[in-house]
Amino acid sequence: MAAWNPRIEEMPRDELQRLQFKLLKMLVYRLYSFNDFYRRRMKDAGVHPDDIRTLDDVRKLPFMYKRDLRDGYPDRIFSAARDELVRYHVSSGTTGKPTVVGYTRHDVEIWTESLARAFTSCGLGRGDVVQVSYGYGLFTGGLGAHYGAERIGATVLPTSVGNTERQIELMQDLHVTAIACTPSYLLHMGEVAEKMGVSIQDDTDLRAGILGAEPWSEQMRERIQDWLGIRAYDIYGTSELSGPMFTECTEQKGIHIWGDLALAEIVDPETGEPLGPGERGELTVTILQKEALPIIRYRIGDITVMDDGTCACGRTHPRIGRIQGRVDDMLIIRGINVFPSQVEHTLMQIPDVGRHFQIVVDRRGALDTMLVRVEVAEEAFSDKITDLMVVKKKVEHRLRSSLNVGVDVELVEPGSLPRFEGKSKKVIDRRSM
Repeated sequence: MAAWNPRIEEMPRDELQRLQFKLLKMLVYRLYSFNDFYRRRMKDAGVHPDDIRTLDDVRKLPFMYKRDLRDGYPDRIFSAARDELVRYHVSSGTTGKPTVVGYTRHDVEIWTESLARAFTSCGLGRGDVVQVSYGYGLFTGGLGAHYGAERIGATVLPTSVGNTERQIELMQDLHVTAIACTPSYLLHMGEVAEKMGVSIQDDTDLRAGILGAEPWSEQMRERIQDWLGIRAYDIYGTSELSGPMFTECTEQKGIHIWGDLALAEIVDPETGEPLGPGERGELTVTILQKEALPIIRYRIGDITVMDDGTCACGRTHPRIGRIQGRVDDMLIIRGINVFPSQVEHTLMQIPDVGRHFQIVVDRRGALDTMLVRVEVAEEAFSDKITDLMVVKKKVEHRLRSSLNVGVDVELVEPGSLPRFEGKSKKVIDRRSM
């Protein structure tokens, strides 16, 4: 499918980099001149806007962290006056003060433009009916997807989250062709549909899922696609960046980061040193055209890799790989680093287990323990010939081989683990309770 903005999306790489440098230079001068927070940060780091002479000089600029946004609550880092703002979004604030993100009209416009490009790259356009099952309100997901879908000429069904049976009825009756939600909620929706006697694959027109707001593995994608008969696309963004902004294209080989809107780096999570293409590290982003809440070298905390090659779709902008976890989600079990995404990756390759699991970390004496509770697949559970002890041993062996640490496994009945309408909560760490 043709690009939404081919002049920008297919811009030669050297031209794109010149544009990025121009935008970066303008941003740094503006913030040094008019934003107290950034001027202090740059002076403390011994850097002046005149020191930014190439695109690589972005590395001279200091990092920005989540704690800076919380310390600046509610709007001390803003660069726009209150009468220039048209929107606030606010994070959940579950670990302290929430983060408040302000938007000017221009900020909303570039957010919408970003998602128009993204949805078009997933094969969506005029004639599609997009069901937005992300939350509306303080959370950015619902409104971002809503505006992007409307911009490309699609029809939006703003269901938000919850009332799942009604959502499935509307999906059928209004001939929904695409859904935007978390992968865990789509799995839950599929299970509810089956209990209603509805097959999403056979009884609806759904053909695409725009799924994000939580890490999910390639194996999870394969299960969703095989089970529901759709193409599942990864969408990425955070409240601080504006909200969901970037997706995969129909090639499904990395998330396109629009270089005229964002400058992405991968850095070593411990040292902050830059890493090259294909090296796994922490995503760090500078939003180049944001007005209300400017972001320079923001350490997001998500772990991924960068691919700076041209995609087969023809878009020249850099891509990041699937988010493999978060720096602060990493579990250290007896000295071994474990990400929940590694557990999911392994489990999804075992046909005898289902799509839902839970990790429980505890401490027995001085020793850390890790229990993985996983639902048995419906077919295996109902098959009296299946030896569940053999399945349990197989899962334990696969996890030990994958994680390099011993793991206890508890097989549970299908449907017995908690379901979530928003982001799933896969880890319970009792060591700090």
